[in-house]
Amino acid sequence: MSHSLPSQEKIKEVQQLILRAVETLDKILLGQHSLHELVIIGILSRGHILLEGLPGVGKTALVKALGSILNLGFSRVQFTPDLLPGDITGGAILQTLPDGTRKLEFQPGPVFTNILLADEINRASPKTQSAMLEAMQERQVTYGGETRALPEPFFVLASQNPIELEGTYPVPEAQLDRFMFKLNVTNVDVNCLTEIIASRRRGEAEKQSFSLSKSDLERCFELMEEIHLSRPVASYIARLVGAAHPGNSYEVKEVSRFVTYGPSPRAAIAMAESARAAALLNGRNAVSFEDVKMVAPAVLNHRIILNYNAKLEKKSAAELVGEILKRVHCADPGLPADMAFDSVKSSMKK
Repeated sequence: MSHSLPSQEKIKEVQQLILRAVETLDKILLGQHSLHELVIIGILSRGHILLEGLPGVGKTALVKALGSILNLGFSRVQFTPDLLPGDITGGAILQTLPDGTRKLEFQPGPVFTNILLADEINRASPKTQSAMLEAMQERQVTYGGETRALPEPFFVLASQNPIELEGTYPVPEAQLDRFMFKLNVTNVDVNCLTEIIASRRRGEAEKQSFSLSKSDLERCFELMEEIHLSRPVASYIARLVGAAHPGNSYEVKEVSRFVTYGPSPRAAIAMAESARAAALLNGRNAVSFEDVKMVAPAVLNHRIILNYNAKLEKKSAAELVGEILKRVHCADPGLPADMAFDSVKSSMKK
């Protein structure tokens, strides 16, 4: 099937909007440029994002800044051990009508918004965490036998503390799989910390002036539908995901030794979609192998379930993803290498 590629002029126009959004985040949260690029890629892909890091590194500030830039409805839920599912989804409230009769009416919870900040999600019980499963996957909430659609677009941006900290509950694998990205928010270097201390009283950033209008955001989403992903690139994504499974045919020894379960097909779909957004960020109308490599760690690192050997030898999922990217070649073994690369290059011509 032939695919009509968007013009480079059209790509450049939207790319400038995206780069402005990244630049604005860079000014608000210093020293996290790569993180900001991936967050914007996740938004363009309509995916949910999990941010992990120690307290005070700027996870909440990042999400609040993003909500301001996108100019969408924003809600925040502080997850605590006593939080109940109804505190997120909403529930029935007894209302007194003008005629004196009483009636149960559904009162929407904070999940009925465009951007939901689930702050410190792993401080709530698994029962409360799972209240968002339907919302994240199907973008709807079912209560009392009635299904209610959530506003479009809908994103969950959750923050969590490392599970080694006290008072945390690991997020179940079924819910982790619904996050497109898991991103680690790390401490900044000494030079960046010096800049924060010298230029910002109480660490407060200057107010941002740039925001995407609703029409601008729709243009970004529409152009995402036109970004082409060639068959060789699709094969590369499938082989990366396949290589993350123990006993795979690519003989990545570390995976067979340290992994219990590999990523689901949802990981391949997420990688393909986010690679399209990476191509748009980089000013391309077709996905390259480099775009896939850019998003692969964020897609895979929370979908690989490690076994006991990995814990004994202190192997992380991020290290295994790095090995997979080294071992799995871009060119499909079933195709000559020059044929695979020529196919991608031809699809990227202006």
